[in-house]
Amino acid sequence: MMTTKARYGALSLTLIASSPSPFLALESPSSPSSPSSEYCREQDLIEDLSSESEETFVTNEGIVEEAWEIVNDSFLDTSRQHRWSPENWQRKKEDIRSSSIQSRSKAHDVIKRMLASLGDPYTRFLSPDQFSKMARYDVSGIGMNIKEVPDENGGTKLRVLGLVLDGPAHLAGVRQGDEVLAVNGMDVAGKSAFEVLSSIQGPNETSVTLKVKHGNCGPIQSVTIERQVVARTPVFYRIEQMENGGPSVGYMRLKEFNALARKDLAIAMKRLQKMGASYFVLDLRDNLGGLVQAGIEIAKLFLNQGDTVIYTVGKDPQYQQSAVADNQPLTEAPLIVLVNNNTASASEIVASALHDNCRAVLVGEKTFGKGLIQSVFELHDGSGVVVTVGKYVTPNHKDINGNGIEPDYRNFPGWHDVEQRLSQCKYVHEHG
Repeated sequence: MMTTKARYGALSLTLIASSPSPFLALESPSSPSSPSSEYCREQDLIEDLSSESEETFVTNEGIVEEAWEIVNDSFLDTSRQHRWSPENWQRKKEDIRSSSIQSRSKAHDVIKRMLASLGDPYTRFLSPDQFSKMARYDVSGIGMNIKEVPDENGGTKLRVLGLVLDGPAHLAGVRQGDEVLAVNGMDVAGKSAFEVLSSIQGPNETSVTLKVKHGNCGPIQSVTIERQVVARTPVFYRIEQMENGGPSVGYMRLKEFNALARKDLAIAMKRLQKMGASYFVLDLRDNLGGLVQAGIEIAKLFLNQGDTVIYTVGKDPQYQQSAVADNQPLTEAPLIVLVNNNTASASEIVASALHDNCRAVLVGEKTFGKGLIQSVFELHDGSGVVVTVGKYVTPNHKDINGNGIEPDYRNFPGWHDVEQRLSQCKYVHEHG
């Protein structure tokens, strides 16, 4: 039976962009006789043999035990019944080891029942076909997904995962497992997958140049790729004049958090400021979320450097983190955030961050209350599991999940009241 914890990893659904203009500027690899080349060939051979042996010897029981290990290491029980316990989960492992599972479909059925016993509606099994589609999930239009993987120096590097056959990146010469080294001449070392995505995005049918390293130790190639963005802008905005010739209000509606959300909202804010907006309204009603990292980046547009956006809590230390604003805000103008019962997930992250940092008042209805984090893990037979690994806690340390966020006002307040409430909030923050 294979060792199960060694090679599974969470899939990052953070994507990057590019398109077809094959093989430009192929750089020379190391000399074949160099020690590094010998090491590379040896490493590639080891990896090839390793992957072949894993495919050959992975057992039905091994696949089930691999899923068991993922849950054991990473699952965060957020249910009120708390069905998960170390003792009960250990008994399931003993049942797996004492049973004989005759087919792969039966193994998948066992995993489904095992995950269902957790009582978590978000933790679920993915068939190989479902996992493949999720791995190819592409909000940026270039048919390429990337994830962060550990490098030999204790840091991380970005590898291509889930390449769409005949997509823009594939036609340009990018291959599964390639390492992304640079975007438009800028080194991406140390950057997150989301940061790289943001640097690659641009208007449809414009070009971006990627530098990629093929395989573990292959040649380095620069490819210029035409963007084919399929995601639509989720931002609608307009300028509104207050009655009696008062100051102008910039209204922005955000329908979802996709790959274009942060960039398009920033553009809308700048345009509204040029049009004379003195106050802003951010409408998050009926916005059920989307890319969580996009929500975090949007909140930063309004926050002061050093302000906390959100805390994450999880069993695994990698999910016990905080996100902090790292630049000055685009605007310090008073802000109203409109919310309702369908304001959820990434929308709640934005609403709570702006509220708790005294940047906005919330108007409308109590929010949905979806504050859980799921990660996608691939199993060795190409199937996968989606597992709840953490939850979000607001800057004021309130648990969003199942609770939602109460608004400050049910009905639209006057701007004088908004300014007064924000001023009082800041005073309490500064003076305790």
